[in-house]
Amino acid sequence: MFPKFKEHISNKMPFLKGKKLLLAYSGGVDSVVLAHLSAAANLDIALAHCNFNLRGEESDGDENFVRELATELGVQVYVKSFDTKQYAEIHRGSVQMAARELRYQWFDELLKTKGFDYVLTAHHADDSLETFLINLSRGTGIDGLSGIPEVNEKVVRPLLPFSQEEILGYANSENIKWREDSSNASSKYLRNKIRHQIVPILKELHPTFLQNFLNTQNYLQQTNDLVTNHLNDLKAKLFEPRDGAIKINIEELEQLQPLESYLYGLFKDYGFTEWEDVKALLTAMSGKQVISKTHLLLKDRDFLILSEIKSRVSRTYPVYINGTTSESPIKLKLENVKNLENQGQKVVFLDKEKLNFPLVLRNWEKGDYFYPFGMKGKKKLSKFFKDEKMDVISKEKQWLLCSDNKIVWVVGKRADERFKVEDSTQQIIKITQHT
Repeated sequence: MFPKFKEHISNKMPFLKGKKLLLAYSGGVDSVVLAHLSAAANLDIALAHCNFNLRGEESDGDENFVRELATELGVQVYVKSFDTKQYAEIHRGSVQMAARELRYQWFDELLKTKGFDYVLTAHHADDSLETFLINLSRGTGIDGLSGIPEVNEKVVRPLLPFSQEEILGYANSENIKWREDSSNASSKYLRNKIRHQIVPILKELHPTFLQNFLNTQNYLQQTNDLVTNHLNDLKAKLFEPRDGAIKINIEELEQLQPLESYLYGLFKDYGFTEWEDVKALLTAMSGKQVISKTHLLLKDRDFLILSEIKSRVSRTYPVYINGTTSESPIKLKLENVKNLENQGQKVVFLDKEKLNFPLVLRNWEKGDYFYPFGMKGKKKLSKFFKDEKMDVISKEKQWLLCSDNKIVWVVGKRADERFKVEDSTQQIIKITQHT
C-alpha cells in the first residue's frame, strides 16, 4: 500500500510536500495507518486528537495511545478535551454533529494560530460509499452523489482511493496497533447501520462493487464539474455587481429552462432552500423578498437584488464647521459663500444661523421624516425612498445630515425646507458631497 500511497501523493497531491500538515488522529485504524504512511513519505505532520469524553475510560485510553504514537513517530501532538454532550444540548443538535463542529472549529483554530497549511483526515473509499448512501436515503442532487471531495479548501483526504480492506491489510502486515471505538459497533447510528447491514450485501452483488462505485463517483464528479463550469459562466453573464450587491435581470433569468434547476444551481450557494418562494419572486410585486441565513434576495422592478445580510449598526459622525472627521464614510466640504451658485444633487445651500454645530451624519432610522425642499408639510423618509424607487440596498447606504434631531439634508437627494436660504438670510453655508 505504501508505494501506491506515495505515488498518489506525488501525482495528485504534490502541494502537500514541504507544507506543515495537521493530521486528525482518533487512534482508530484509519488515522493510525495515515499517520504511519505520512511519516514514511516524509510529510511534515503533527497529530491533533479530540477527546470528546463520550466513552469514559475508553476515551482517556485513546488519548494516551495518541500521545504514545506521537512519541514513537517523533512528531508534535495536540490534544483537546470537549464536553460534547453539553455542547449538543446548548445547540440543540445531535452528539455526532456537535463532535463534528467542535472538531473542525478546533482544527481551524490550530491552522490559524500554529501556522499549519492543511488538515489531513483519514476518510477512505468505504466512507465515501456510506456518505453516498446516506445522502441518497435523504434525497439529494448531484452534489450529494459526487462523494467526499479529496480536497475541500484546507481539508485534504489522501486515503480516499483506498478501501477499508486495504487499510486493515496494511496495518496487519506492518504489525501496526490501533484502538477500536466501541461505538462503531452500535447499530443505533445511521452510518453504522449502512456500514454493517447494507454495504456487505452490496459488495456481495459483485466482487468489484467498491471499485465500480468509485468509477461511477468519478463520472458523477466530472458531470458535476461540467454543470459547475456552466453555472459559473452564467453567473458571469447574469450577475452584475452593484454597490456591494448583485443585480440580476429577471427576463434573462426566465429564459433559462428548466427554470427550477437553474434557480437551484445559481442560488444554492447563498443558503436559499425555499425554491418555490424564490421562483414566485420572479413574478411578485417590487419589494417582495426571500431571506436565507446569510443572504437577501429582493424583487426590484425588472431585477432581483442579491445581497449579503449584515448586522445593521447605527453609526453617527460629527460634522464640524470646518469639515468632517477623518472617520466619516463620506466626504463633505463646508464653506461660507455669499451667493447661491452651482446647485445640484451633490450640493446644498443652507441658512447657517438655523444650524446648530456640530452637525451629525447618521444612518436613516424607522420613523424618520423631513420637510422636502420646495414642498409644504412633512414626509416620512420611507415614503420618500419609495417615491425615489430606492431599493433596500440603496436605503441602507443612504446618509442623513442632521442638526440636533432634525434632518437637514438627505445627502445627495433632497434638502429640508426648514433650513433653506431666504431673503432674510445673513450667512449662507455651502455643503458639497465629494465622491
